[in-house]
Amino acid sequence: MSLIKRMSPDEKKESGVIALCLMLLILAHFIPKNITIVLYIVTYIISAYPILKEAIENIFHGKWFDENFLMSVATVGALAIGQFSEAIAVMLFYRVGEIFEDLAIENSKKSITNLLDIRPEYANLELNGKLQQVKPELLNKGDIIIVNPGEKIAVDGVVESGEAYLNTAALTGETKPLLVTKDSQVLSGMIVENSALRIRVSKEYKDSTVVKILELVQNASEKKTKTENFITKFSQIYTPVIVISAIMLASIPPLFLGQEFQVWLYRALIFLVISCPCALVISIPLSYFGGIGASSRAGILVKGSNYLEALSQAKAVIFDKTGTLTRGEFFVTQIIPANGVSKKEIVKLAAIAESSSPHPIARSIVKNYPGNIARVSNVEELVGLGVRAEYQGDTISVGNMKLMNKLNIDGVSTVEDTTGTVVYVALNNEYFGAIEVSDMIKTDAKVAIQGLKNVGIDNVTMLTGDKKIVGKNVAEKLNIPNVKTELLPQDKVTEVERIKSEIGDKGKVIFVGDGLNDTPVLASADVGVAMGALGSDAAVEVADVVLMKDNPTAVTRVIKIARKTKMIVWENIIFALMVKVIFLLVGALGIATMWEAVFADVGVTFIAILNALRLLKIKEENEKINKHPHSKTEKYKVEVNEV
Repeated sequence: MSLIKRMSPDEKKESGVIALCLMLLILAHFIPKNITIVLYIVTYIISAYPILKEAIENIFHGKWFDENFLMSVATVGALAIGQFSEAIAVMLFYRVGEIFEDLAIENSKKSITNLLDIRPEYANLELNGKLQQVKPELLNKGDIIIVNPGEKIAVDGVVESGEAYLNTAALTGETKPLLVTKDSQVLSGMIVENSALRIRVSKEYKDSTVVKILELVQNASEKKTKTENFITKFSQIYTPVIVISAIMLASIPPLFLGQEFQVWLYRALIFLVISCPCALVISIPLSYFGGIGASSRAGILVKGSNYLEALSQAKAVIFDKTGTLTRGEFFVTQIIPANGVSKKEIVKLAAIAESSSPHPIARSIVKNYPGNIARVSNVEELVGLGVRAEYQGDTISVGNMKLMNKLNIDGVSTVEDTTGTVVYVALNNEYFGAIEVSDMIKTDAKVAIQGLKNVGIDNVTMLTGDKKIVGKNVAEKLNIPNVKTELLPQDKVTEVERIKSEIGDKGKVIFVGDGLNDTPVLASADVGVAMGALGSDAAVEVADVVLMKDNPTAVTRVIKIARKTKMIVWENIIFALMVKVIFLLVGALGIATMWEAVFADVGVTFIAILNALRLLKIKEENEKINKHPHSKTEKYKVEVNEV
């Protein structure tokens, strides 16, 4: 019953036709013989009509040698020699096989077509204090939309007001709800779960995440692997060879060896049925489609099966640092007070002075201060130096060592061997202390590097534009063996090309990055992997694979999926060819009947499809960071209670 419920109306209609033909076939055994032949022919026409029709249409379009042609010739020949029930059975089993193939393909597409459900149908636009329901395509940057519980966010934007949990499963594969508050970035396709959000539109619909994802998914099947292209060309050569072989099998023994024509014609017809290349033609693209589907369920978008095949051959993985292995956000990681000054006082002064600055470092300092920010006056931004501001009659100076030297502030202690940016703080030209601000390593970055080593990829490199001490520090913490620092975008491209030349034909090189400056190197790698959630639009556009959760561990995950996909593809190829060869030999020798021929065609196809569907059973590995032996989170961030 569950199988019937899963069928489409067309599949249910097809099942009804098959059931009718089976009843007519049974009825033929209980009626007079002269009527039986008529009933057999009627049953054959009903069962074979769509296959005969497609075969004839293909002939007119110049496509002679396909499975429809082979089935038609074989069964019409069987009718001609009086094998009525076998001819009908071949067509019925073939159509039953097609129904199961359709169900299998629909099942394999489910994880991807579910992604199409993220397309929002409308948006609640706020105009003059009133809400108007409009199509997402009509929204402009700066518009305000209201998203109620249960509704999809129509376009990318920033939360203006409200606090809610979002269901992000369709985009990231993550089942845990995401909490967003004021100023949080939200993506189209996310679903609001518990309370309304007021969102300012940051991207038009055509540039929003949901549209980009749908474009990636819809274009994925157009890029075929070498294996798929080989099978297509193989079928074009294989089928006419089989037809010629069948003609020779039917004619040579009777003409030159005096054998009975009907016997060898029957063997030739069996030969044709067995030879149908359905198992290869259907199961191999289905396997790659299943691999892409399994990836999408894990929050990984692969833009084509050719990239999935390339991932299975990965021998080297190169990472960008900022935003890829690190969060791409600055945090206060160290507070160094002068004698007699508390950490809280230093952070307070710095936060007050930096309160109006848009600089990421300034924002991180303000965010780290737990108290209320007092108003300041006469704020002076000193480009390349820092900021000065008046507060309750005092002057606060916050900036780098150059600013301290310019103001002739005494007693400043230079912070040595730092892996972050140091901000010095002075009050009325008296030195109060320093604050170190650093980018934090992602909690799963160490797990990601270890995961690559576990799957046999030891050639791991990190490329960064940061200074040497910062890059070396991150590489050591993550156990990355190779690191290059202080690189410009063009330098990264040079490094990727060098690694590609070293590996040569032994495998493929993957580059993982996120930023706009990673676009050239993403394009130069064999497979470019972009961080989709926080990465730049340009990086996502040029990449071959997009990680929707921005987690480095997904790189290992997609490599495993790619390798399993390739393994299943070759299992199907070897299994199908072995069975075909065996049955072709026994068919030519007269050992196999038309029933065995049906198994060798439809049965092998069905088994190959079931094997391909194993990809749909790939479950997300339990990668709980806090339980992994290599994933202990590094304590870089200064907690609020410290200040």
